[in-house]
Parts: sequence; structure tokens; C-alpha cells
Amino acid sequence: MTFLRPEPGQSIFTLSTPLPVIDEDKLQANITRVQSYMDAHNLAFRPHIKTHKIPALAHQQIQAGAKGINCQKVTEAEVFADAGFQDILITFNILGKEKLERLCALNEKISDLKVVADSKATVDGLAHYFAGKKPLTVLVECDTGGGRCGVQSPEDAVLLAHLIHDSPSLNFGGLLTYPKAHSEPAVEAFFSKTIEALSAHGIACPIVSNGGTPSLFSAHLVPSATEHRAGTYLYSDRAMAGAGHGTLDDCAMHILATVVSRPTPDRAIIDAGSKALTSDLLGMSDYGHIIDYPEASITGLSEEHGTVDLSKIAGKRPEIGDKIRIIPNHTCVVSNLFDFITFHRDGVVTRVETVAARGLVW
Repeated sequence: MTFLRPEPGQSIFTLSTPLPVIDEDKLQANITRVQSYMDAHNLAFRPHIKTHKIPALAHQQIQAGAKGINCQKVTEAEVFADAGFQDILITFNILGKEKLERLCALNEKISDLKVVADSKATVDGLAHYFAGKKPLTVLVECDTGGGRCGVQSPEDAVLLAHLIHDSPSLNFGGLLTYPKAHSEPAVEAFFSKTIEALSAHGIACPIVSNGGTPSLFSAHLVPSATEHRAGTYLYSDRAMAGAGHGTLDDCAMHILATVVSRPTPDRAIIDAGSKALTSDLLGMSDYGHIIDYPEASITGLSEEHGTVDLSKIAGKRPEIGDKIRIIPNHTCVVSNLFDFITFHRDGVVTRVETVAARGLVW
């Protein structure tokens, strides 16, 4: 059975739900605001496509001035290479014959592919597999306080950079981090110390890549960085608004849902559960902000049902059949839950885009 796709010209409030809808004007405003900031501070900007997974939106970001794109997995990068993108950075340790085989084919296909590594094991695997082939550019991933992947000290970064630099099948591309939000002094200290040590060893560091949406507008406080990566800024979400990155009114993505039951005066059930809204809480106590009824709270999600507490609403409450708009806690997860995304202006559908890299997580 094929789900009926919306058509341009339809009112979004006539569409079957649950359904994510994107406000075109807010989308473009987010793109313009961030690119203008990066341009003002002479920082290259590299959007992370995991937020949308849609080539048309990445083209929109590039047209606004972005340098290239950031993907998380090889399969995502393949989709965007097929769509004509040439400057792609994959920010994930790539291991295993099957992935390395596909990575090699991708490196032959596009002009500027880059990956990261944070261990000798990863670098050795890349060096071995790319021997005799087109050299691959590798950046050293650094843990500057984010507590995820990355070498743990500037000294470790220099050692790994040497290993990459000395491999005939690899090119040392520079340094990269995904930092803890609002930790610019620590990021700059790590980067500057590493760059100084690399210079002393005669190793150039062409790219210094910082990242993250939460502290995006503090990117200029890391003067060693040459580029910044961010994804969520494009749609924005409740977590980003809560972190001070814009307001709820800047959120371009809304989940359109329908009230399907009113079992009690204080409880509504909507058709958006964990398969339409992310179950991520990210420090919040409920599962999304209901624009039309801000006093209401989405207190629970099962797969197809969302439970809404209406007890704090003093006035009119939603009835069965009413459609409501929800700002999700985490927009990037929502993108991977749907085959297509509907765009609108003033509530009228403008276009529908296939989520081309949906489900590509290996």
C-alpha cells in the first residue's frame, strides 16, 4: 500500500497524520542567520546532513555559502555523492572490510572526501586498505571535553597525526572535535597546543574543525578553528530553544497530529507516538511542546499513541478530530522516522521531499 503524498497547494490541516511539516520561511531564516554569522567571522561552515538527510536541503545550504557537507556514515555519504556533492566529511571511525570497500569506491567517485580517526587501529585499517589506491584524507578526532570519541590529549593527537602523515596511502587533513557545549576555552587550548606541536614537527594542519549547534554562535571564540559543523540549527527543536539557540518560534519543524481519543476530561490521546515523535527527553520531562495548547503536556509515548495531560488548560481543550502542532524535543531523530517531509508556507504545501538517506546508519 502506498501512502498518499501531499500535493502542493493543499492545506496542511487537511493532511493525514502524524506528519512532520516544515515552515519554509523559518527554514530559510535559520540557514541565512547561521551562514551570515559564519561569513562575518571568516569561518567555513559545514552543515551536518543527519538533521534532514535530504539532498535538496543540502543544496540550499551550499547555495547560501556552506563549504561542504558533514555525513555520519558511509551510506549517507553515498546518497549525497550520487546527488552531486564533492566535498564530504564523514565524522565516524570506519572499520571493517565491507565499509572500507565502499569508502574506497566513494573516494574514487568524488574529489574531496575526508574521514576521521582516533586510534592507531583505525588508522592502520585505513592505511592498509587504501594502499596502492587514491590516498584518503584523514583528520584526527580530539576529545576536548565532550566525552565521546577522540584522542585524549594534544600529545596523543600529534602521535596519531604522525602515523597518518607517514602513511603513503593517507593524507593528514587536520584536527576535529565535537565538544561539550559552551566549552570554547578548553577547545581552543587543545587545538592551539596541538597545532603548535605539529608545526614544530613540520606537519601542516590545513583543517581545524569545530562542531555543534548548541554553542554555534560562540564559534568565533575558538580562533584556531577553520570551520564549524552543525546540523540541528536548520530545523531547530525544543532542546535547542531550551539551550538558548533561538526560540521556539524559530523551530521550522512541527509534527502535525490528530486527537483520536478523549478518555477523560484531563486526558487526550494523539496519533503521534514513539514512531512519529522522538522518545528523547534531553533533560525535559515530556515529549514535545504543543503549540496550540502550551499548557498541555505529552506525558507518555507508546508506539502509535501519545498521551497528553490537559489538566492545566484553563480554557477550551482539544476535541476528538482536532489537529495539533508539536515541536519535537529532537528534530534529527524525527527525520529518520519518515519516508518524506512536507514543506509549507503559511499552512499551504509548497513541496514534498523524499528523505533520501533515511535508515542509512551503517
